[in-house]
Amino acid sequence: MSTSYLPATKDSISQAMEADAPSESISMLYRVIENPSSSPEALRIKEQAITDLTDLLRQENRAEDLRSLLTQLRPFFAVIPKAKTAKIVRGVIDAVAKIPGTSDLQIALCKEMVQWTRAEKRTFLRQRVESRLAALLMENKEYTEALTLLTDLVKEVRRLDDKLLLVDIDLLESKLHFSLRNLPKAKAALTAARTAANAIYVPPAQQGTIDLQSGILHAEEKDYKTAYSYFFEAFESFNALEDPRAVFSLKYMLLCKIMVSQADDVAGIISSKAGLQYVGPELDAMKAVADAHSKRSLMSFETALRDYKAQLEEDPIVHRHLSSLYDTLLEQNLCRLIEPFSRVEIGHIAELIELPTDHVEKKLSQMILDKKFAGTLDQGAGCLVIFDDPKTDAIYPDTLETIANMGKVVDSLFVRSAKIMA
Repeated sequence: MSTSYLPATKDSISQAMEADAPSESISMLYRVIENPSSSPEALRIKEQAITDLTDLLRQENRAEDLRSLLTQLRPFFAVIPKAKTAKIVRGVIDAVAKIPGTSDLQIALCKEMVQWTRAEKRTFLRQRVESRLAALLMENKEYTEALTLLTDLVKEVRRLDDKLLLVDIDLLESKLHFSLRNLPKAKAALTAARTAANAIYVPPAQQGTIDLQSGILHAEEKDYKTAYSYFFEAFESFNALEDPRAVFSLKYMLLCKIMVSQADDVAGIISSKAGLQYVGPELDAMKAVADAHSKRSLMSFETALRDYKAQLEEDPIVHRHLSSLYDTLLEQNLCRLIEPFSRVEIGHIAELIELPTDHVEKKLSQMILDKKFAGTLDQGAGCLVIFDDPKTDAIYPDTLETIANMGKVVDSLFVRSAKIMA
């Protein structure tokens, strides 16, 4: 960076942007920012220079330079309005976020900015940076620190009644509790976000995020029909905005169809006008699972899980539901295979279902304990013994009903006799 500054004019910015090499453009923009002039026009030009410099540093993946830029700009922040300061700070943090592999740097940068905003008493900006920091900590799986930060932040923002920020924080809190498997608190935080959102105008992207989180929580409670409706609403919002989250909303819609045994609808949704825009590995993975479910084929299911590991196994929401779906498919297949037998070798069942013997044996013992069928495992002989379904003797419920009716008659007679005696 040169010590001589350039005049804060539009020509200086034009020259910098027209330079042959990005490094030269960056150097010239730094020199424009260093201009000591504080006239309204000069401040406006320097704001433009900062925006252009931020974009260039992001394109060059110079995350550390973006971090140091915020430190260098602190004297400049003292002479511009607080709202413009907030816009520049959030713009630089967003630029760092677009550079891959910078999550630790983003956390460090946010912590630095929180300290600075506390010292400068810039509450509005600090709350937004803290909200961003909590989201980064959650992505980094530092749940305890994120929860502590959010708890204090929620109390502070509720006092100030900043509804828009409150929606963001409540949504974040809901996601955090969901990650910690605390479903009641996740639902309570989402309800708080909806209440705050109802009192103000919420941007479509934010409304889509609320619907997406609602769908995830309903799916967790096995209410897949309601979850589908929410995912559809989220998909429409994100699709209109061309938001990359649209494909995940569509993916979860397909998951809901599979979970309610409507796998045949999956192909139709994918081939619809909206679905064709997002054809790719995410939808191919769900189609493979739907085909396996339609065929009730465990081999096809395991092949889909293996071929689309990134889309299925590494997506925690999909993985959780597909695990229960796999168990259901396995139980259905085992029940179908053992139905003709009264005694059968476990090894033979394992061959028919094409799974390891120890895995099949473990599942059969679990099904017996869950009373999916009546039977026992003869482990000495390596066999499964299936009993006939015990017929319920009707005499016991009939006896209980007779006794109950007699009790009612005696009570009635007692009430009558009491009236006569009176």
